[in-house]
Amino acid sequence: MERLRKLISDIGGHPRLLAIVLGAVAACGFQPLRLWPLTLIAVALLIELAARARRARDAALVGWLFAVGHFTLGNNWIATAFTYQANMPQWLGWIAVFLLSLYLAVFPMLSVLGAWLFARRFAVRDAAAPLPWLGLALVPFWIVGEWLRSWVFTGFAWNPLGIVLLGGFDGQGLAFLAPWLGTYGLSGLAVALAAFARSFVRSLRASDPAGRLALAGYYAPLALIAVGGMIAPASHIAPPQGSIAFTLVQPDVRQEFLDDPRLYESNFARTARLSLPRRPGQQRVVFWPESGLPDYLRDGYPEEEYLRNTYAADPAMARARLAQVIGPRALLLTGAVDLVVESGEVTAARNAITAVDDRGNIVAGYAKAHLVPYGEYLALRWLLEPLGATRLVPGALDFLPGPGARSYDFGPWGKAGMQICYEIVFSGEVVDRSDRPDYIFNPSNDGWFGSWGPPQHLAQARLRAIEEGLPVLRATTTGISAVIDADGIVRQFVPRHRAGRLDGRIPPAHPPTPFARLGNLLPLAWAALLLAISLVAMRRGRS
Repeated sequence: MERLRKLISDIGGHPRLLAIVLGAVAACGFQPLRLWPLTLIAVALLIELAARARRARDAALVGWLFAVGHFTLGNNWIATAFTYQANMPQWLGWIAVFLLSLYLAVFPMLSVLGAWLFARRFAVRDAAAPLPWLGLALVPFWIVGEWLRSWVFTGFAWNPLGIVLLGGFDGQGLAFLAPWLGTYGLSGLAVALAAFARSFVRSLRASDPAGRLALAGYYAPLALIAVGGMIAPASHIAPPQGSIAFTLVQPDVRQEFLDDPRLYESNFARTARLSLPRRPGQQRVVFWPESGLPDYLRDGYPEEEYLRNTYAADPAMARARLAQVIGPRALLLTGAVDLVVESGEVTAARNAITAVDDRGNIVAGYAKAHLVPYGEYLALRWLLEPLGATRLVPGALDFLPGPGARSYDFGPWGKAGMQICYEIVFSGEVVDRSDRPDYIFNPSNDGWFGSWGPPQHLAQARLRAIEEGLPVLRATTTGISAVIDADGIVRQFVPRHRAGRLDGRIPPAHPPTPFARLGNLLPLAWAALLLAISLVAMRRGRS
């Protein structure tokens, strides 16, 4: 015990090292650990470190180092993806995670720096004391920082801080506020709770015994409300019944076997067996995952492209047997690859969802818009390819982006919004606001991403369901597949590394939420309001 106290004391004497450790601790609030109190404690201590900074560059460095530790641990699943790419060494994965973290940490750094400069300018301050009001000022700056992270240089919105406030599968936690705050506003709430905890502890230390008792009586109800909101289940709510029947398939095709042409036929047979109708002529929509079908389904490609695929060379034959699998009155939505042909030559590809009806006709197609840099295309190819770098997704062709969120009206099978894989993490970008769907289909291949990536991905899909008020159906190759209702409750799921199918009726949508109407204007408006409140509070403190 004495050694532990000494270790903590030694770390505390080095604020830069402490910032890195606190950042890693804060990442433990994400899935799969979901130790959300650690996140709030770590952010509270980050505020304390930044408040003690004497110079702007010291505050910025604390924020940056905190975020480096935070993103390095939270995004560790990216390193696992390199174990499936034979053309690049596995150790490069951890270097990639660290380098990405160095960049992503810029956004929390700017948030901390902005809050520090704001509080320094407007708050009354004893030069020997920590900067006051920094926690309050950090809330709007954090909201804006996360919003910037979601789109600058195409954006990487993975694991917003507010997702630690999401409850378990059978509850919403404090994320029930997402329709009114948005995801980035929810992150602001997490920072506010951490600032609240820091303020409480500092007040206790400054009070006499009677004052401490009064403070505890004042703060305790608020703390109970916050903790109760986090742990309260919603399982008492009866599952809502929809009108659209579905079958959702997880074939449990592991990443190491997914792209082996010798296994295409057996992989298809596994998926097909799980998709057969249980009642003849049942009207239903069948959901297959991303990478769920290696066939080319469209006509008109050069013949040599078909022949490279040893699974089914004829696209008409491939579509016909899909129709045979799903049966009459069914519609299949499956992940697939479309090729881009120019002047008879294949020049690129698209990561797509293809809708095939019970007669083998293609009735719609959606192309992924938010592509993964270095996953689906090699940025700066002219520079990096000669150095030996390549994409994580097999193949020499870069993928091209589609036009963005779209809704497709399939009549009796409902109006579907589509988001492929990590597109679902981009708050405010998953729905066509001019043509609101009945549900969102999110096929994915999470087999790349170890044990941390899939549960984090599922949590972010749940948050999209809550803020948009729409059910989300996730079909993955090897987990976690799930049916998520419009409250973000997981009604059915198939765990990782298990084959299975889910049958039922798609949960109904809610009326459009405030976030569904306003998008990210909503959290940005909250940021502006909170900044104004911070300014008023600081000026009153001066008078």
